[in-house]
Amino acid sequence: MALGKLQKVLISESLDPCCREILQAGGLRVQEKPGLSKEELLREIRDCDGLIVRSATKVTAEVLEAAERLQVVGRAGTGVDNVDVEAATRKGVLVMNTPTGNSLSAAELTCGMILCLARQIPQAAASMKEGKWDRKKYMGMELNGKTLAVLGLGRIGREVATRMQAFGMKTIGYDPIITPDVSATFGVEQLPLEQIWPRCDFITVHTPLLPSTTGLLNDSTFAKCRRGVQVVNCARGGIVDEGALLRALQSGQCGGAALDVFTQASGAEPPKDRDLVNHPNVISCPHLGASTREAQSRCGKEIAMQIVDMATGKGLTGVVNGQALSKAFAPQTKPWITLARALGTMLCTVGKQGQGSVQVCTLGTPLKEAGSYLTPAVAAGMLAGGTQKEVTLVNATLLAQEAGLKVTTTHSDAAPEPDSSTGLVQVSLQGTPHQMTGTVQGSTPVLRQINGATFKQPAPLSGPVLIYRAKASDTSALATLTGLLSKAGGQLLSFHSSSTVAGEQWSVAGLSAPLSNLGELKPRVTEVFQLHL
Repeated sequence: MALGKLQKVLISESLDPCCREILQAGGLRVQEKPGLSKEELLREIRDCDGLIVRSATKVTAEVLEAAERLQVVGRAGTGVDNVDVEAATRKGVLVMNTPTGNSLSAAELTCGMILCLARQIPQAAASMKEGKWDRKKYMGMELNGKTLAVLGLGRIGREVATRMQAFGMKTIGYDPIITPDVSATFGVEQLPLEQIWPRCDFITVHTPLLPSTTGLLNDSTFAKCRRGVQVVNCARGGIVDEGALLRALQSGQCGGAALDVFTQASGAEPPKDRDLVNHPNVISCPHLGASTREAQSRCGKEIAMQIVDMATGKGLTGVVNGQALSKAFAPQTKPWITLARALGTMLCTVGKQGQGSVQVCTLGTPLKEAGSYLTPAVAAGMLAGGTQKEVTLVNATLLAQEAGLKVTTTHSDAAPEPDSSTGLVQVSLQGTPHQMTGTVQGSTPVLRQINGATFKQPAPLSGPVLIYRAKASDTSALATLTGLLSKAGGQLLSFHSSSTVAGEQWSVAGLSAPLSNLGELKPRVTEVFQLHL
């Protein structure tokens, strides 16, 4: 995918001034308009290439549809719950976040919440402001020797664990991705959830909000916990079933809860149901996890730098929905992506269909990990020109599925000479004889083979290309082609012919400009088509 030029970025929420300054220093026009209504956002976004948000702005499918030029949504923070990622992907809009920007601030708030639960500090402070001196009422507990369960052992979870270990807490945890060996390196013993519930005195959650984590703490799990268990949620509202939590608090099964997030609350509005907030054993904050000067400066700086890097072609980081596109910025992978897209376009054109099953095979050790970005590139090539939507590496896989096109990938470390040191990409339309093979020479994508016919000298696949199949014994096609170019004021930049298969050859001609009329050439060939690669 060739990204359009990023020119104008809208910042729709209050961010550290460094965000604007970095964007402007990178040559971008910046519009700061925090607090926009939905209608105002729909108007302002129309001519913007980039949008930067925190958590209050809802980037819905409607907003994305109104954003005619939008290429990237940058979330200054971790979660992208407020961005319709699927709608963005469908439109080919990148979604970025800054996953490390607020990790320390969120971890420190969690640790503070645990301390506040143990010693009832907020309640005692409020009592003092009311003129009371209730020393007996606020009897607390030591953290030393208590067991803390950390559910989710990513950046924030592990920072919480290591800090609470300094208080003498035993840390156990669960994460479906982090291995027990890895978690052991930062002092967390991983256990199945069923073994965690009865063992812990405190539970803190640090997972994304997914179908599998919604209601992770519920009536059933609370019933399995020690009586008086303390719960902290500084991650996402909904991970803890708030109805179940209230019932556990009322029964004493849960001794206290500290909440920075709520199911019904947005980043800008409080929860409508006040029962939890008003419970005497609940400590609540208005979503302050990332609300430190340091985190806001870090997130604003990081998202601005990521967008400037994207605008200048330096690279992509923090990408949520376009990992394949991240690879497109690496100098060594760009020509391979160009090759894969060209092979996809050729396969669709020669095969005369954009549906079915396509097999992408990478050959050679250098391409061992290349399938992740070559597969969407082949899909983008197959779909090019066949859809009204712009096909990019961001949305190619999704649009291919919807078009009835299945693209799968295999790999073999062995590649035939002379391409064993660089590798080969082979694409084939299953159930048909159509197959293309190509490689990269220097930085130029080249065609090695088409439908069993081999090019002894590989044919370059760049710019305007004319490809035809004709009888090997008939040389009139080339003479006709050069005549057409002469009439049109064009030039033949390169010409390569394949080996003979069933008495016919394939020829690939590089042109200075596409020919507008192939009428004279068609009678002299079996098939012919033009591509701009």
